[in-house]
Amino acid sequence: MNQITSADITAVKQRLGIVGSSPALTEAIGRALRVASIDLSVLIIGESGSGKEFFPKVIHSAGARKHSPYIAVNCGAIPEGTIDSELFGHEKGAFTGAVASRKGYFEEADGGTIFLDEVAELPLTTQARLLRVLETGEFIKVGSSQVQKTNIRVVAATNVDMAKAVADGRFREDLFYRLSTVQINVPPLRERGTDISLLARKFAADFAEKYSTPELTLTPDAISLLQAYRWPGNVRQLKNVVEQLAIFEASEPVNREKLQEYLPSTVYTPTIAAAPAEADHSYRRERDMLFNLIFRLRSEVDELRAELSGRDTEFEQTKLGLMHSHPPFTTFTEDKPAALPEAAVTPRSLEENEREAIRESLERNGGRRKATAEELNISERTLYRKIREYGLE
Repeated sequence: MNQITSADITAVKQRLGIVGSSPALTEAIGRALRVASIDLSVLIIGESGSGKEFFPKVIHSAGARKHSPYIAVNCGAIPEGTIDSELFGHEKGAFTGAVASRKGYFEEADGGTIFLDEVAELPLTTQARLLRVLETGEFIKVGSSQVQKTNIRVVAATNVDMAKAVADGRFREDLFYRLSTVQINVPPLRERGTDISLLARKFAADFAEKYSTPELTLTPDAISLLQAYRWPGNVRQLKNVVEQLAIFEASEPVNREKLQEYLPSTVYTPTIAAAPAEADHSYRRERDMLFNLIFRLRSEVDELRAELSGRDTEFEQTKLGLMHSHPPFTTFTEDKPAALPEAAVTPRSLEENEREAIRESLERNGGRRKATAEELNISERTLYRKIREYGLE
């Protein structure tokens, strides 16, 4: 592999807008540059929101295919019934609605690079098709019997512990080894040190320009909190927090106490690809996470009812509407008394509770399914399935 200098890494950062100089980030970028000129499959591993999507661009732009097509595909956002058609194309009449032949991404990107994000979400049947492409460069469109050739480089990414996915039978072992000829580990934000404050300043400047507001400033104690916080949502979460601050708090410096208001009080443990016990991304685990969210809310409601049982009923009923308008993560304090009417505490099934949690999240996010899936900490595919199951289209 070619010798990579610090000047090479700096040039890539400037070209792609990558902010940070932590050793772990520098090592990951250097590894991507070293493998760029060698036409091998690459697997990028890192937590959700850590910036994995930059590394396929590094590999493509520094390799021999840089003047050929580059296509990024989010495998978790494509419904299972259509993903083969999206990737490999289909012939006219192959299925209901196939009114014309269509090229798939592997045909469109011939000669270039295809980036498969959330590759662990691929169905097993699609995994078999992908393995054939990697081994022979061949694929067959849906509804066709003609074998076609493609010359393509595959870069994949996941936040799932692939070894555990293989052991659980959710991912083919032969495909895993094919994809991970070279593996790049993207560090989580909490392991990038002062990169956190650098990113915060960059986002603050961007949002000041975007919204035509004064540039956000943070006091030293607020910056210390930024550095100490674990950022379970990584760079994506940091950007979201800075955007809120830029909109609502840019008129004066933000101190530690003010910043704390924009950080979730409940810090969850993120999915870490290197820790098998934490990386189970099965539908059962996602369902359990939804139920835990619902049960936590119900528990808070029950405790509040018991505490307020002796207070003035009429005053409590007046405050009721406020409680139902709060999102699931809100904690109600004693200075906001409220009581639940009988209709609100009627026991509901787990399915009804799950349906209501999804419906409320969709409303809060204006129907944006990607944002809803991130808030509920489930994959977009699971969310699509639940929306259809509960008739929430």
